Amino acid sequence: MDIRSLIDELDASGELLRIRKEVDPEYELAAVIKTVQHSSNKSVLFENVRGATMPVVTNIYNSRQRLCQMIGAEPDGFCPRWNDLHEHTNGRVGKESTLIDRPEDLIDRRLSDMPQITYHEKDAGPYFTSAIFLAKHPDTGVENLSFHRSMFVSDTELRVRLGSSHDLCTFQAAAEEKGNYLDAVMLIGVEPSLFLAGGARLPAEWSEIAFASAINDAPINRYKARRSDLLIPAATEIVIEGRFIPDERRPEGPFGEFMGHYVEIGNNHVFEVLQAYTRSSPIFHGLLCGSNEDISLLEARTAAKTYRHLSQVVSGVVDVACAPSVMNTTIKIKKQYEHHAKDVLMAAFDADEDYNKICAVVDEDVNIYDFNEVLWAFATRGRADTRTVVIPDRPGFYRDEHRDHWGRLGLDATCPLDRKDEFVRNSVPEETAINLADYL
Repeated sequence: MDIRSLIDELDASGELLRIRKEVDPEYELAAVIKTVQHSSNKSVLFENVRGATMPVVTNIYNSRQRLCQMIGAEPDGFCPRWNDLHEHTNGRVGKESTLIDRPEDLIDRRLSDMPQITYHEKDAGPYFTSAIFLAKHPDTGVENLSFHRSMFVSDTELRVRLGSSHDLCTFQAAAEEKGNYLDAVMLIGVEPSLFLAGGARLPAEWSEIAFASAINDAPINRYKARRSDLLIPAATEIVIEGRFIPDERRPEGPFGEFMGHYVEIGNNHVFEVLQAYTRSSPIFHGLLCGSNEDISLLEARTAAKTYRHLSQVVSGVVDVACAPSVMNTTIKIKKQYEHHAKDVLMAAFDADEDYNKICAVVDEDVNIYDFNEVLWAFATRGRADTRTVVIPDRPGFYRDEHRDHWGRLGLDATCPLDRKDEFVRNSVPEETAINLADYL
C-alpha cells in the first residue's frame, strides 16, 4: 500500500477531511491541523496550499488504533505484534528489496516548489518534518531510515538536527572522520510500512528497510538514485537527493519540538541538496511536531520496547501504554503477589533510559490509555506514601544539559491483593446496550 491508497481508504471510510479553501502554509495550515485533532482527529487533505504546486496530507498516523491496523494487530495488541515484527526483521535481510527500473515519469522539482510550512510561532522558518532520511554506513553498508527535522534555507541547502543517539549521526561522523561527504536522500510521502520503520528503534547493525519488509511480508520495490548508489523506495512521492557536508555546522532553529517546547538555535549539520524530483501529481506529507500524528508512533514504539523488556524479566505483564506523553508509561498487570507492582516498576525504569520518566502499574480493570483512570486508581486503591517510588539523580533523556529529565517516579496504583473484592468497580447493567438515539 502506498500513501495514495491509504488516502483513498481514509476517504472511503469517512476518515478524511478535504480542505478546498486556500490555506496559508505559514501558521494557518498548522492551526487547522490542531483544530481538527482536538475535534474529530480525522486525517486532512489540503488541496490548495498557497504558493505550492502540490496538496498536503496530514494526520494520517494519528492514533494507536490506526497504527494497529497498519501492522495487522488487534486493537490492544500493538506491543506483541510490533515485537513479533522486530523478531522477524533479520529474517528479511537479503530479500527486503526488489530492484526495478527507475520510473520514466519522474518530475524534476525545486524545494521552493514544495509547501513551505511554518508550524509554530517561534519557528525559524519553514521545516520539512515528515521527511525520512535514507543513508548507508560508509564502512559497513548497513542502511538506516530515520526522522530528522530539516530547516529550509534555499533550494540547495537544508540545516538538519542529527540527534547524537541516532544512527544517522554515527554514519555522518564516520564519513566526516575521513573528510568525506555522506550521501543521503530525503523521502517524503512514503508508504506506511516505511514511515513506521523510520520510527522503529533497532540495533545499529539492523536495517529499517528489512523491518518495513517484515511489516509488508514482501520486499520493497526500489530503483537506483540519480546522484548516489542509494536505492529509492518506488512508492515515494517526493525524493530529495543530497549529501551532508563534512566539518560544517550552521545555525538552525528555534523549532517547536515534540515535547511541546522550543529547541533554541544550535549549530547543526548542513545538507547540500543535489537534486529533487517527484512522482506525477505528488502529495506532500506535512507533520505537526508534538501533535497526535507525531507522538502516536513514538509512544507506541516506546511502549512496545518496554513491553518486550518487562516480558523477559517479570511475569504477569498484560499491556503497556505511553500516555498522555511518551514520558508517562503505564503497565497493566495480572497481579500475582503483594510486591509485584514495585518489581515491575523497577524493571520498567531499566527498559528505556530516555523516556520512562514516570511509570505507573495498574490492575487489569484500568484503561491504561486514559491517564485520568490511572490517577483515579492511584488515588483510590491505597496509600500515597507507601506506594510511591522515587529514584533520584538517574539520567534520562539524552538531550538534557540542565538535567530536567533526571530522576524517576513510580506509582503503584494496584489494589491490595488480599482485599481485591473490596475494589470491584461500579457498573451499570445494560449500559453498553443503550442507544441514546432511541431516547431522544
